[in-house]
Amino acid sequence: MEHTPDGRWIVVDGRRWRRQDPALPDDVAARLTSHLGRARAAVRAARREGTEERLRAARDRVGLAKRGLGERGTPWWEQSPAEREARWTEALARLDEQAPPEPA
Repeated sequence: MEHTPDGRWIVVDGRRWRRQDPALPDDVAARLTSHLGRARAAVRAARREGTEERLRAARDRVGLAKRGLGERGTPWWEQSPAEREARWTEALARLDEQAPPEPA
């Protein structure tokens, strides 16, 4: 995957996308990525069903996971380490409440 020289963006098909916060602990990144995948699947399911309320809720979960990863909201490089940790901690707490993780 191509990155910009400053390391803040990835480049896909010539388009820049904000990179995931590199300060994320591996376990936190894995949990947020899991939530993101499950939320995207919920978006697809809600589209098939045509349920506007479920579609909105699923899209909100996608946005929350992306904010937790640092891909949306205040750029991670503009946040202090404490703000960055608070961002992903809050996102995980809200996501776990809305869509509890699958039992192992």
